[in-house]
Amino acid sequence: MSDNRQQTYDKIVTIISEKIKKTPDIIRNAKTIQELGADSLDMVEIIMNIEEEFAVEINDEDAEKLDSLDRIVDYVEDLQKQ
Repeated sequence: MSDNRQQTYDKIVTIISEKIKKTPDIIRNAKTIQELGADSLDMVEIIMNIEEEFAVEINDEDAEKLDSLDRIVDYVEDLQKQ
């Protein structure tokens, strides 16, 4: 994993961890954010925090598809390359 990707990954883990009150290790091992107990309101707040942290805009249609840590990291990485 590149340094940039690792930084993005770590920041997103922290955002999710703070929102749903789970340890980073639990978040890293989960297949989906929903299996951690996040509901739709949690997901909206997580997306908003990610947008703020990375100065990106995630449209609603794409946000609905961001259900795992890897998908979120990939998406944010792609946005930052644009």
